[in-house]
Amino acid sequence: MEAPHPTDGWEQVGERFYRKIALYTAIFDEDLDLDNYIVAGAPYAGAIALYRDENKLVAYQPNKSSKPTIDIYSSAGKLLRSIKWDNGAIKGLGWSVDEKLLVITNDGTVRCYYGLQDDFTQFSLGNGAEEAGVNSCRFYDDGMVALLLNNALISVTSYDEPRPKLLASPPDGHVHSWAIIAPNYTLSRSVEVLLGIGQTVYVVDATECEDRFLDIGPFTQISVSPNGKFAALYTETGHAHVITSDFQTRLSEHDSKSKIPPKYLHWCGNDAVVIAWEDEVHVVGPHGAVAQFFYDNRIHLVPDIDGVRVISNNLCDFLQKVPDVTEEVFGIGTESPASVLLDAVEQLDAQSPKADDDIQLIRPQLPEAVDACVSAAGQEFAVHWQKQLLKAASFGKSVLDIYNSDDFVDMCETLRVLNAARFFEVGLPLSYEQYLRLTPEGLVARLLNRHEYLLALRIAAYLRLPTDKIYVHWASAKVRLGAEDDDAICRLVVDKLAGKPGISFEAIARAAYDEGRSRLATQLLNHEPRAGRQVPLLLSMEEDELALDKAVESGDTDLVYFVLHHLRRKLPLAAFFRVTSARPLATALVEAAARNHPEGGEDTALLKDLYYQDDRRLDGADVFVRESLRQPDSRTASDKLALAAKLLADNSKENAFELSALREAASLLRLQEALDRDLTDTFTGLSVNETVFKLIRLGYHGRAKKVAAEFRLPERVLWWTRLQALVAKRDWSELEEMARGKKSPIGWEPFYNLTLLAGNPRLAGTFVGKCVAAGGLEAGQSVVMYEKCGMRVKAAEEAVRHKDAEGYMRVLEAAGRGTAEGREIERLGAAVFRK
Repeated sequence: MEAPHPTDGWEQVGERFYRKIALYTAIFDEDLDLDNYIVAGAPYAGAIALYRDENKLVAYQPNKSSKPTIDIYSSAGKLLRSIKWDNGAIKGLGWSVDEKLLVITNDGTVRCYYGLQDDFTQFSLGNGAEEAGVNSCRFYDDGMVALLLNNALISVTSYDEPRPKLLASPPDGHVHSWAIIAPNYTLSRSVEVLLGIGQTVYVVDATECEDRFLDIGPFTQISVSPNGKFAALYTETGHAHVITSDFQTRLSEHDSKSKIPPKYLHWCGNDAVVIAWEDEVHVVGPHGAVAQFFYDNRIHLVPDIDGVRVISNNLCDFLQKVPDVTEEVFGIGTESPASVLLDAVEQLDAQSPKADDDIQLIRPQLPEAVDACVSAAGQEFAVHWQKQLLKAASFGKSVLDIYNSDDFVDMCETLRVLNAARFFEVGLPLSYEQYLRLTPEGLVARLLNRHEYLLALRIAAYLRLPTDKIYVHWASAKVRLGAEDDDAICRLVVDKLAGKPGISFEAIARAAYDEGRSRLATQLLNHEPRAGRQVPLLLSMEEDELALDKAVESGDTDLVYFVLHHLRRKLPLAAFFRVTSARPLATALVEAAARNHPEGGEDTALLKDLYYQDDRRLDGADVFVRESLRQPDSRTASDKLALAAKLLADNSKENAFELSALREAASLLRLQEALDRDLTDTFTGLSVNETVFKLIRLGYHGRAKKVAAEFRLPERVLWWTRLQALVAKRDWSELEEMARGKKSPIGWEPFYNLTLLAGNPRLAGTFVGKCVAAGGLEAGQSVVMYEKCGMRVKAAEEAVRHKDAEGYMRVLEAAGRGTAEGREIERLGAAVFRK
């Protein structure tokens, strides 16, 4: 049968045309009376939810269950899912842009069903909704607004992270009708609510409520255009008014001449308003122009971004404004280049020479005609006319010498996808505009919700989209719904997905676990190559040790730390150490974490328990020693050292050195405590060397010798310490006494260097001779040393002795030849350094 001409369903509305496209026929059972149901359709040609209207009486049907259900159908009438409902009276039924079904009950409970399945998330509107009760709800892409019986308005802007908020308080009074403007179309970026109360309309947002001061109400219906720019108001007297959404300009008025209130008031795109009664539809355009469509059955309307779906028991139509390019090609009386090109291809099929005449007629406009035919093909639902328009475009571009065919190829691909989606067994009658907004990825997601895996794979491959999510969705559904045993399902899934890139077995395993099939989940996780995906699910499955093993195998220390932190909070300490002790890496990380505590310092309690559990006595003693060093008083520090010694006492032979050091440290602390008490100064915390140094500096030489003897301080160390203390004290006489007639175990250069740095060059010079006598100085070094002390004559003597001409001349120049010191230097070198 030849397809009807595209203009057959056109009706003129003012200067433009609107068309009714028959999408599907005989879609619902005859015994399903849609008039008794609340109907809600998802955007972008999505699913349709039906719930029996509890306010209407229906005849008892013995062969049908009386338990209420929410039935989800495709636009072609295919039952996709029945959801049993026993959660109270439904006050709101709507959809999100990504095809989540929202069900709101009288007490403000919101259920969000996702994936066209029984699975749901739930939250409460709060804000007094349970006490006041919900009146009705309105929905937009990602959010909703609920009107309570006390006129309070509650907004939800995200279903994934719901945070219900009260809007500004509207006035009291009966709300005749209301509508919302989505946030992305308002200046405030907050949802706005239009409330018809009394004769006027109030606009409510998050902060204020404004009266628009209308006097033509009350309004029984309010509807806002998809772009948020216009509002349609329907009065009790049957008049429909169209105004701008800011209520500044009245655009048109239409008298329906009907005393029966309509069932629906929606926008058909952004240019016309659709008013529908039980079997009659009026399309009202600018300036009150109107077209009428009549039906044999009672109908429901489902609005979309570019038109309206008309649903009845026996059909599904799409009502929309005829696109500009379609009117250009098919319009009555049109002589556009695109229409001439379409006629040319028809003449070509008839082998008429007129085809060439048509081409020559539009030769200058041929590229534009080809583009128009390609665009018009996208707007057609009938495959016959799609082919004719593409054939015309192909014929036209074949005549052109240069033409970019990218748009033509893209349209061919798009139409193949759209026709597959529109097929009645799939039931997604997307228009071209809806498809562009939904995106190919969005279409694939909707096919997955309907378990149309083969079609999803073919479309993804055809459009060069990734397929991993399709396989994962299939496998997840298989593990949830499969009747086979766990081993068989695991083999089937693994064999099917072998070699497929990007597959997440963790997502499949999580689906199995959520279904209560823990063993299957564990089996599937073994095939997940990314440990970071395995571990969190294993922990939630209580497979703690397996999770730790997987984390250790991955070599990712952050992942191991994550598991250890989880186990530390969950398990008793003994059980925690039993788990980690068999895994050296885990034990090492526990120890490292305890040594570098986030709050600073060490987690000493955990370290002690760890070392005690592993019988690491020396490491445990180290903890006590470090603790003792941090103590403010010597008594507590001594106690800590005693505990450290007690740990090592059982193995005194192996730890003899450590025990000796601990005893010395304890003795030192006792000594320092006595010094603190006797000398009114602080010694606690100092080392033996520092204690001796401080005693000498304070003048307690006898006590210093006693401490050095008690702790067997080596002679070299004692000399160094004494030298530094005397220099720091500037006790030059004691220093001279120390150096008189004795051999220094540390040599004399330290005496020279420290004394010179301390600002006593005279005394430093006395040590140069001792350095020379002791030997070990390099040639000329003594000259430099005397020079630094300002003893130029002595330096000259050393230069003469070593026959160091360079050093001699340097000293002479520094002294000056005409000075007494210079003459003395010249005299010393006269015999050795003659000119």
